[in-house]
Amino acid sequence: MRRRALLAAPVLAFAARAARAQSWPARPVRVIIPFPPGGGIDILVRAVGAELSSRWGQPVVVESRAGASGIIGAEAAARSAPDGYTLLGTVNQTFTTNRFLFRTLPYDPDKGFTPVSLMVQSDHMLLAHPSVEADDVAGLIRLAKGKPGSLTYGSFGSGTQPQLVYEAMNQHEKLDILHVPYNGIAPLMLATTRGEVMLATGSASVAGELIRTGKIKALGTAGSRRIGQFPQVPTTGEQGFPYIRASIWYGLFAPAGTPDEVVQRIGNDVREVLNTPAFTQAQVTNRGLDLVASDGPALAREIRDETASVGEIIRAARIEPQ
Repeated sequence: MRRRALLAAPVLAFAARAARAQSWPARPVRVIIPFPPGGGIDILVRAVGAELSSRWGQPVVVESRAGASGIIGAEAAARSAPDGYTLLGTVNQTFTTNRFLFRTLPYDPDKGFTPVSLMVQSDHMLLAHPSVEADDVAGLIRLAKGKPGSLTYGSFGSGTQPQLVYEAMNQHEKLDILHVPYNGIAPLMLATTRGEVMLATGSASVAGELIRTGKIKALGTAGSRRIGQFPQVPTTGEQGFPYIRASIWYGLFAPAGTPDEVVQRIGNDVREVLNTPAFTQAQVTNRGLDLVASDGPALAREIRDETASVGEIIRAARIEPQ
C-alpha cells in the first residue's frame, strides 16, 4: 500500500502542476517595461500582449517604470510575487551591462529572475544628424580628429549601446566625442533629429522611419551583416572597423520562484505569437528586427556569454561603476 502511494505521489504532483498552469491566468497579467514608452521593447511587448490577451481571456497590461538605466522597473518586477502575474520585458542592459556600471544593484541579475524567452534581436546603426559632415565611419573619425571636443553623442542611459560604441571609438581612435545621456531611446531619437546631439546609435525598428525621411542618416551598421531594410548601409566591419559592434535583444522574464509550469506556458504562448507569420511580418520583419523566439535556458546562456564580452568592452572603455 505504501509503495503504491509513493508511486502515485509524482503523478499527483504533476497533475497539480498541470492544473495550476491550466487555471492560470485568473486575473490580469502585468508586464513591466523599465524604459519610457515608445521604444522598441515597449512597442513589441504591447503587440505581443494584445495577442496574449485574446489567448488568455485576461488583459495584459504594459506598465512603464522608467529611470536609473532600467533599474527602477527591474527592481519592481523582482520584488513582485512569483505567481506569473507580473513579468519583466527588457533589453540586455538590465542583465549584462548594469552589473558593471553600478557598484550595487537592488536586484540580482543572476538569481532574481527566471528567463522566459528571448524574443527578438537587432543590430544597431551608427546615426548622425544630417548636418554632420561625414557619410561613413572613416569620415566621422576624420571629422572628430579635426574638431576635438566639438561632437556630441547621445545615449539612452549609462552603459547603453551608444556609450559603449562611442567610448570604444574614443579609445581606439584617440577621439574626444562627448557623451550626453537621455532617459530612453525615444528622447534620444528626438534629440538627434533636433541636433541637440550630433550622434547616436539605434536599431531599424526605432530609427528606420527617421532615416527614410532624412531626419537622421546612417553611417554604418554595427553588426555582422547589413540590415535588410537598409542594404545600402555597409557594416562597420566592411568599412574597416570590426571592433565597432552593437546589438540589442528583447527578453521576457518572470520573478525567481515563479512555478515552472506557468513559466513554460507563458514562454510557449509568447513563442507561438512571435512565430505566427502575420505577426512576424508586421511586428518583427517590417520593423527591422530578427526573430529569435528561444526558450528560457537559451536566454540564460545568452546572458552568460554576453556578460563576459560586455565586461571586456566596459573595462577597455574605462567606464567606472557609479
